[in-house]
Amino acid sequence: MANLKVLKSRIKSVKSTQKITKAMKMVAASRLKKAKHAVEASRPYAESISQIASDLASNISIKGNLNEKFPLLTGKGEEKSYLLVILSSDRGLCGGLNSATVRFAKNHINNLVTSGKKVRIICVGKKAYEQLRGTYSKKIVDHIFGVFKNQIDYRVAQDLTAKLVERFDKNEFDICEIIYSKFKSAIAQEPVLQQIIPAKIAVAASAVESVMPVVYEPDQEEVLLNLLPRNITAQIYKNLLENSASEQGARMAAMEAASTNANKMIKNLTLVYNRTRQANITRELIDIVSGANAV
Repeated sequence: MANLKVLKSRIKSVKSTQKITKAMKMVAASRLKKAKHAVEASRPYAESISQIASDLASNISIKGNLNEKFPLLTGKGEEKSYLLVILSSDRGLCGGLNSATVRFAKNHINNLVTSGKKVRIICVGKKAYEQLRGTYSKKIVDHIFGVFKNQIDYRVAQDLTAKLVERFDKNEFDICEIIYSKFKSAIAQEPVLQQIIPAKIAVAASAVESVMPVVYEPDQEEVLLNLLPRNITAQIYKNLLENSASEQGARMAAMEAASTNANKMIKNLTLVYNRTRQANITRELIDIVSGANAV
């Protein structure tokens, strides 16, 4: 009978876990709907502001001054030091999302180090920091937690942009890249590397033709000078939303798989419980009959 008590306790425990995983799946599905809408709305804006900056930088009247006045666009002529901004979740239970991001980041870091580059790391999200600090503790210069616990705030992207631009102005790095999980669907997320400083903006060989003449106030250089940091903020904000949607999608899929596995485990344990109970009853009946025959 002791075995029956153990089996009954295990069945009760698995059922309790299944209730939690089902609840977490429902919460993740609700958050995923909002996160998916937000990231789909941000993509056209990020692409448009990048295109505007590209069109403006391609203008023949300011092209000759790009290298001198717009380091956020052209860089400073060096590619010796890199700053990697790695996005991950603050919570676990989202499948292999964070492990895939960290594995992708480690491969990129090792390739840069092998090439003789100096690497610094900023972790946005607790999980990447926890997995990277053991190996790259000396390379991690900053970490930011709590960004993905609630709805993504645009001010987070603004603050991060300000920190990156400040470090760039102090010549702490030459190139800044961001690693995040791109949202494809609830069951598909992909680690992506994007260079944000200097901005990967194509500058056309000739001036961009426009059907309507464009008048810039106060002037073209001033507009581009203010537009480049805004472009970085827009790209970071989009990447934060992509990572948030990927987290919710991965968590929903993971909790659904956990609920399915729990259901299979409950069926198997119940079958074992019934067989054990039947065997015990049969054994007791045999004992009773054997005792009666002996009398």
